[in-house]
Amino acid sequence: MDRFSALINDIGRLLGVYWESYLSGMGSTLILAVVATAIGCVIGLVCGILNTIPYSKNDSSAKKFFLKLIRALIRIYVEVFRGTPMILQAVFIYYGLPYFTNNAYHFDSIWVASILIVSINTGAYMAESVRGGIISIDPGQTEGAKAIGMNHFQTMTSVILPQAIRNIMPQIGNNFIINVKDTSVMFIITFTEFFAVHRNIVGLNYMYFPSATIEMAGYLAVTLTASLILRAVERRMDGKSSYELVQTDNLTMTAGTYSHPDRGTPFDERSSEFGEEGRKRIRSGLKNSNGSSREGR
Repeated sequence: MDRFSALINDIGRLLGVYWESYLSGMGSTLILAVVATAIGCVIGLVCGILNTIPYSKNDSSAKKFFLKLIRALIRIYVEVFRGTPMILQAVFIYYGLPYFTNNAYHFDSIWVASILIVSINTGAYMAESVRGGIISIDPGQTEGAKAIGMNHFQTMTSVILPQAIRNIMPQIGNNFIINVKDTSVMFIITFTEFFAVHRNIVGLNYMYFPSATIEMAGYLAVTLTASLILRAVERRMDGKSSYELVQTDNLTMTAGTYSHPDRGTPFDERSSEFGEEGRKRIRSGLKNSNGSSREGR
């Protein structure tokens, strides 16, 4: 118990002196994670769509070659950035650019470099998630869309993508949570985020474990909050558990598909058409069209 009391006391001392630094570091981490995840999702969406454009034997050789080339380039991009650590990607991009250009080109902003690195890494993971989400949709829906005259673009935007995006929402949230934690490797290019603040503070007072405890609690609070928000978004996208028949569409008002709670359908005994006045109208119509009523036959 004495050690726990000492830990709480040390944490209080650190927060009393460095709380602004911790808060600033957490803010940088959140901004980087949110922006990079959003850009990475766009990159993954584009790559996933390009990777699933269909082609047939009847298509021109130029179209087939172009689509195969795109798929090969996307595959190389995905495999390289999924198969290497982000910390090495940061080194290669941030320090490799001036190395190969003899310092003619370099990053003037550490923010731009960090967002670019994390976005490209996220895009590689999202590309496969989007591709999986697209091919998970029943092919019959694509065939149905084509049957009513939709082209590939209309099918993707109106039929496939809305369902695919819902299917990959958990993966988007997972990538965001990963980015919150993995931004800690950006200290390698001198980006000051939450973990870099911890390293700086420990270098000043050597209180490693109390500072690490603050870091752990901070990361956990952010990731748990993000998980709750993302689950709420998923439930929102799912809609209501029970659906009501749309009563404003003319198609749903046709006989046999719609039952008014008060009037029923034209073929229901509750309908006014089956009352005495309704029967008179039907007999009158038969007389006018056939010249005689059924009773007279």
